[in-house]
Amino acid sequence: MKKKRPFVQRPRFQAADPVRAKKELGQHFLEDASAAERLADALGDLSGQRILEIGPGMGVLTRPLLERKADLKVVELDGESVRYLEAHFPDLQGRIVPADFLHWPLEQAFDGQSFSIVGNFPYNISSQILFKTLENKSLIPSFAGMFQLEVAQRIGSREGNKDYGILSVLTQAYYDVEFLFELGPEVFNPPPKVRSGVIRMFRRAAEPEGVLEKDLRLIVKTAFNQRRKTLRNALSPLGAEHSAVLKLEAEGWSGLRAEQLSVEQFCELARRPAV
Repeated sequence: MKKKRPFVQRPRFQAADPVRAKKELGQHFLEDASAAERLADALGDLSGQRILEIGPGMGVLTRPLLERKADLKVVELDGESVRYLEAHFPDLQGRIVPADFLHWPLEQAFDGQSFSIVGNFPYNISSQILFKTLENKSLIPSFAGMFQLEVAQRIGSREGNKDYGILSVLTQAYYDVEFLFELGPEVFNPPPKVRSGVIRMFRRAAEPEGVLEKDLRLIVKTAFNQRRKTLRNALSPLGAEHSAVLKLEAEGWSGLRAEQLSVEQFCELARRPAV
């Protein structure tokens, strides 16, 4: 008969333990307190301001947000991080949303009231976070976030630049974008293989007049899907009678490529005629 192994009490997860970064969630925890302070200050005076932090992890950014008296809620998919936050941030009681931001209805964040977004975003879903922000722009007047450097540069890029593309046009049509600062891999755990950049965005006072978002999105995506072609050829899938194609010819822009057209010119292509 085999001897029974002696019972060993395995240590349970302790809230004080650091959270294990999970590759499948794209987690790279910010460890630099000064960088967190700079990100927290990106949107100005936060006192009483409704803020939604995405992916707080172990709360390095959460702490200065709370210190600035923000009306803060956090959305966190990782259960281990949720338990850590519950143990270390009593001020967050009832304000931690254990959900996937990409599938969570944002009108639930503050009962339909507007709010700002802040976060050190998982780089594997950062573009999706931005697109969801654009879809809910009526709720989100301002936004500050950490992206992979190339993505941050792309969002704020202007026409004529190789980084200028779909993200640039669709974001800048509705928000003013400012690149704030750059960070190296050493301020994260585990260190990513890329550099990072922080941007902030403030919603424009008015949306482009006569422009439906779905029209702009279709034209911009069609144009940049074949960015090496002239716009005459790139937009041909829309059909010769499409208003954007007709306007393209009328304005003399048909020989240009997508990266040569400004945000305002793309909005003009999407603008519906007055009735």
